[in-house]
Parts: sequence; C-alpha cells; structure tokens
Amino acid sequence: MSEPAAPEAPDPGEEARSLWYALISRLFYAPPDGELLMGLSAGLADGADEGESAFLKTWRELQLACRGAGPQALREEFEALFVGVGKAPVTPYTSSYAASHAPDRHLLELKERLGGWGLGRRERVFEAEDHVSALCDAMRWLIVQARPLEEQREFFNQFVASGVPMFCDAIKRNPTANFYRKVGEFTSAFVAVENDAFDMHTAT
Repeated sequence: MSEPAAPEAPDPGEEARSLWYALISRLFYAPPDGELLMGLSAGLADGADEGESAFLKTWRELQLACRGAGPQALREEFEALFVGVGKAPVTPYTSSYAASHAPDRHLLELKERLGGWGLGRRERVFEAEDHVSALCDAMRWLIVQARPLEEQREFFNQFVASGVPMFCDAIKRNPTANFYRKVGEFTSAFVAVENDAFDMHTAT
C-alpha cells in the first residue's frame, strides 16, 4: 500500500506575507497590549543596515515605537483617532477613500466578492467589511488558501490599494497620531511592496 503524499510545506515568502497582513489587521482592530508590544520589539537590531529597504526601515521604526509605548497611552490614542466622539477623526472604513463618490456601491461590491468565496462578517462583529482590518484578513485568507495570484492581485487592486494608502495618509496628517503614525508608515510601505510584487508577476 502506497503512503499518502505528504502535504507541501508552506512557501516561506507566502507565509511571511500572511503574517504581515495578520499583524496590520491586529494593530488596526484594537490597540496593542503589553504582550504584543513586547513581542514586536523583540529582536530589534541596534542600528540600521546600509541599503536597508524603505519597508524594513518602517518596520524598524515601528519596533522602536513599540519598545517605548505604554498600553494605556496607545488605547487613548487609538480611541482618539479611530473612535472619537461622534465622527472618528480618521475612519478605518476604506470605501470613503477608495470611492468617495459612491462608498455604498464600493462596499456592496466588496460584500459580493467576499460572499462569492463564502466569507462574511461573524456574529457580534460590528465593523463593516471595508474596515482595514477586514481587508487584511481577506488578503491573508487568499494567501493561506493559495488562491491564484491573479485573483489576489484583482482583490488587492480593487479593495486594498484603492483605499488603504489614503487611510494611512490620513493618519499621518492627524496631529493626534504618534504610535499610529509609525503603524501607518509601515502599512503604506508594505502595501507598496505588495503592489510592486504584483506588478512584477503581471509583467512575467
């Protein structure tokens, strides 16, 4: 009797992509606690490497911000930026950036795309599907499920690259942002890396 084929080991590059998306999702869903801050600042090198990429530079700066941050201060910053009193100063719902002329239509298209994959909001989850964390979770699902790169690229272009960079710019412009300015810079750099990688794949 032949042995069943062993499952293929996950591609390290794809696994890293999924973890970056998971981290961004977590940071924008709720402020980091002490344990997460400690984990993110672990392994921080003392100095920058010569020729360090823009992405790695923002990662190092985020690690430094984690080292000096306190959970209570981050909770207050998170609420001041993304919750606020009445209308949030910086909305994490990306339809308003991606399609300011028709955000409801953009959100409907997103729901239809996710529904086609059998994805949707869980019960007792109040954030809409265009929340930046939900989009990162969707990208992570596409990677983990090894969906075709063309499918990933289409979703990324329509729903991630179309709104997330402008969301990050809004964070960086807000004077309340301190720690989350670094999160925004890191997220912008990661989205740029993803965009370049998809462009390279399309060109081959």
